[in-house]
Amino acid sequence: MNPSIACNPSAESKKTLRRTLLETRLQAASEPANNAALARRVLDALKHFDVRSVGFYWPLAGEFDARAAISIWLAGGSAREASLPIIRERGVPLEFHAWSPDTPMKIGHHKIAEPATERLVIPELLLVPCVGFDADGYRLGYGGGYYDRTLAGWPGATKPITVGVGYEACRTAALEREAHDIPLDMIVTESGLHARAAG
Repeated sequence: MNPSIACNPSAESKKTLRRTLLETRLQAASEPANNAALARRVLDALKHFDVRSVGFYWPLAGEFDARAAISIWLAGGSAREASLPIIRERGVPLEFHAWSPDTPMKIGHHKIAEPATERLVIPELLLVPCVGFDADGYRLGYGGGYYDRTLAGWPGATKPITVGVGYEACRTAALEREAHDIPLDMIVTESGLHARAAG
């Protein structure tokens, strides 16, 4: 498959586009050089935003595994904290619970590992996995709406900085948008940090 796949969302349904991009992402994720570069870029993004609290995600097949980068970031400052999402039930916003490399884990909804701790964290920055993304900062996820729902009902006074994590091969033309879609502030890929296009 061509790693620089160009998808036309107007000609393909989201379901078809998602299936195509999932295959593309699996191929991109199988390249060690992509993952090493992406780990460096994630750390660059965290340095750029200079936050103390980061929410990230437990990696599913094809998703970049940010745990090593987050562990390095945590070791760089005693006041830093990381957290992972908890799905209490379908259709409700995510909660973020404290995580460190030695945190006990359990299997939660969708068979995704989550911290066994109950310490709630409200992150300043969220690393969000992308199946696909466009230049305007819109992402294609799995279709469950968890991140859009979570950001729309964010419990803190200030919304978090949102940084999508993906592979260049999954960049697409402008994605079809729905009213609930919220663009990300930045996309990080193995090639660099890509701020959302103006407008």
